[in-house]
Amino acid sequence: MQNDWNLGEQKKKGIKQTIESAVVVGLVQKDQTEAQILEYLDELEFLALTAGAKSVRRFMQKLPHPDSRTFIGKGKLEEIKAFIDANEAITMVIFDDDLTGKQVSILEETLKVKIIDRSTLILDIFANRAQTAQAKTQVELAQMQYLLPRLRGLWTHLERQRGGIGMRGPGEKEIETDRRIVRDKITQLKKKLEKIDQQNVTRRKNRGELIRVALVGYTNVGKSTLMNILSDADVFAENKLFATLDTTVRKVVLDQVPFLLSDTVGFIRKLPHHLIESFKSTLDEVTESDILIHVVDIAHPQHEDQILTVNQTLKELDALEKPTLFVFNKIDEYRRLNYDLLLEDETKTEIEAGISENLRHAFEHDNVLVSAVTRENMDLLRTKIIDLVKQAYEVRYPYQAKLWS
Repeated sequence: MQNDWNLGEQKKKGIKQTIESAVVVGLVQKDQTEAQILEYLDELEFLALTAGAKSVRRFMQKLPHPDSRTFIGKGKLEEIKAFIDANEAITMVIFDDDLTGKQVSILEETLKVKIIDRSTLILDIFANRAQTAQAKTQVELAQMQYLLPRLRGLWTHLERQRGGIGMRGPGEKEIETDRRIVRDKITQLKKKLEKIDQQNVTRRKNRGELIRVALVGYTNVGKSTLMNILSDADVFAENKLFATLDTTVRKVVLDQVPFLLSDTVGFIRKLPHHLIESFKSTLDEVTESDILIHVVDIAHPQHEDQILTVNQTLKELDALEKPTLFVFNKIDEYRRLNYDLLLEDETKTEIEAGISENLRHAFEHDNVLVSAVTRENMDLLRTKIIDLVKQAYEVRYPYQAKLWS
């Protein structure tokens, strides 16, 4: 049987270049509001677009809990099937929550298209974006771990051509045989990662006694753009989710004060657990840092929820208590969305001072409002970073701190 899950072996690393058509599905469960699910579906559609699919329709349903067989109710499933049957260009249905192997099989048999859940979509994007051997290994390990409890017949009942989003992965033949193969592969990948991690530990030890500063934040908030500005580096930055997977580290000198600045992978809500586990070695740059620069898209309507998502991930990494500076990026976009065109500059300044103070009380860290695009308040940002780095030197390397005081 041909293996349809060849990770990274397709031309141009994966997802076929033609845009696939999809519908997205969200479930409003107890303790959730319809407004929340709408925002989640906005993000899911952005994820799909990043992967190479365009959403042509979204479906929502209110249920106290997911159906054990089909996730959604029978009536909603029939509604989705009718829409797909009337639109032959649709190749997949993307669900905003994780599905079991049983649910995927039943949904595929009913709808006759690929069924993708949120974790599969994120893993697919990571597979496409991974550049280094470490990142590729981490993604493959996460895919294997995610696939293991979901092994099943691989869309053999479908008449449409296989391929595209969700199809880069480990592969399967007969279920029992594949379970053994996947378990063996997981063991091999873990050993490979251990070897890479040892090399990275040695490399980090060779960096000398420099304070480490890590850029963290939700995906697509502008971390890589800020990295380029602060370090004069050429880090890939794009208006798509997970533009950066591989950690970039640069030596930066501001006002004669040297430190190491790292740009890390962005976080996202409902980030697959296996992905966090697999990428913990990459996130060592966060856990071993002395200072965190938490970048936030202040123009995003759910930026406070995004902060909580990032903080939860930092807590899992035991990095939440590190000295932190909040950088609220895209203040120019925030003004465009929220200010009257005739508002005076003095009034804007007063409003933004109030916003900054409120955010300081809410998250208990100093902050600065900036625009990476217009370079607004970049000098103030540099000053705050320098102060934090000097304080870190005084604590960690007191015999060196006098050099930059």
